Amino acid sequence: MGKCVIFCAGEFDALLEDIPESALVIAADGGVRHTISLGLTPDVILGDFDSLGYTPEGAAVFPVEKDDTDAMLAIRHGLERGCREFVLYGGLDGPRLDHTIANLQALQFLADHGARGYLVGLRQIATAVTGETIRFPESAAGICSLFCLGEDASGVTVTGLQYPLRDGRLTSGFPLGVSNHFTGAPGTIGVKKGTVIALWDRENGLPERIPFVP
Repeated sequence: MGKCVIFCAGEFDALLEDIPESALVIAADGGVRHTISLGLTPDVILGDFDSLGYTPEGAAVFPVEKDDTDAMLAIRHGLERGCREFVLYGGLDGPRLDHTIANLQALQFLADHGARGYLVGLRQIATAVTGETIRFPESAAGICSLFCLGEDASGVTVTGLQYPLRDGRLTSGFPLGVSNHFTGAPGTIGVKKGTVIALWDRENGLPERIPFVP
């Protein structure tokens, strides 16, 4: 599974792990600042550069008036290059809430295209869970919140957390899944149908993804 690492304009503390040499690295507009500070040379630089304020040499420039955000441009490029795992650094804690919401919707876009995505912010990581189960080790700690994205999510199963759930339903009209807690046991979150956005403390890293476990 090809990996794509995208640097967005939002904030994050540090890389979760070393970037594999085989990964496609994309700097989207203001994300260029992050690659400079990390000493990275991105494979692709793209965007309208209204956030960065200048156009880097060799960048693919897009108009400000367009349907895609710069992050979505990067995602589309990664999909075209065959990538199926995406990590978006700075995708959660940016200065504009509308772009954060757009990035959460982009997680659904990735799932719809057979890919998986993660948004990495200063304190939390987010992913979309649909037709699968994500699994955390017993060392996981802190808060884990679940939110339905779009139509109702059914067959939702949560184990190993303070508030378990078996074959439950989450809706976009009530925040039932907010502020659950890891308990020192292996934790799993499974969604049979629909999409759930899961958010957890970034110190826990990325979970294992396995086929849906009812």
